[in-house]
Amino acid sequence: MISRRKLAAVMENGKAQCSILNPTPQLSIHTKPADPIVDGGAQLQQILNIECVSDFLLAPVLNIQFRYGGTLQNISVKLPITLNKFFQPTEMTSQDFFQRWKQLSAPQQEVQRIFKAKHSMDTEVTKAKIIGFGVALLDQVDPNPSNFVGAGVIHTKTTQVGCLLRLEPNTQAQMYRLTLRTSRDTVSQRLCELLSDQF
Repeated sequence: MISRRKLAAVMENGKAQCSILNPTPQLSIHTKPADPIVDGGAQLQQILNIECVSDFLLAPVLNIQFRYGGTLQNISVKLPITLNKFFQPTEMTSQDFFQRWKQLSAPQQEVQRIFKAKHSMDTEVTKAKIIGFGVALLDQVDPNPSNFVGAGVIHTKTTQVGCLLRLEPNTQAQMYRLTLRTSRDTVSQRLCELLSDQF
């Protein structure tokens, strides 16, 4: 996030140049050409079209260069592009969920993390976080009504990766057990890291 002070400096100056740093072959990023000169007090909107080619770990970085007071300034901003941004929620019945769950039972397809809750263990907040992560929250699927389960598909240019998740809260111990199963071990690992940070 650019601070207001630095953002103001970008807007006050005449010339600005933007580029994407650490481009990876896993992401295809397209921008429309923008006017390199920004009038004082004006704003410039740059729209990025990002296509996921294959699963990735690192978020791209937007590099903004400009002159302020005759000195070259450089601001690097990590873009909020993570793998879960390419989810399509998938609805399924309890029978379909657990049938698929059993199919994804190879050790490399599952990642599990047990961790202490960082925030209040509110049921409605937890539901909102799971939905906001990009998967469909599946009600009345798990035999334990306290557990949360979800399903989604990560769409990339080269493949589709199905994902199932199960979040088991233990309110007495203020702990969670998060289990993710996907057909790609790197996807399971990355999604588990991203989602466990939310709780």
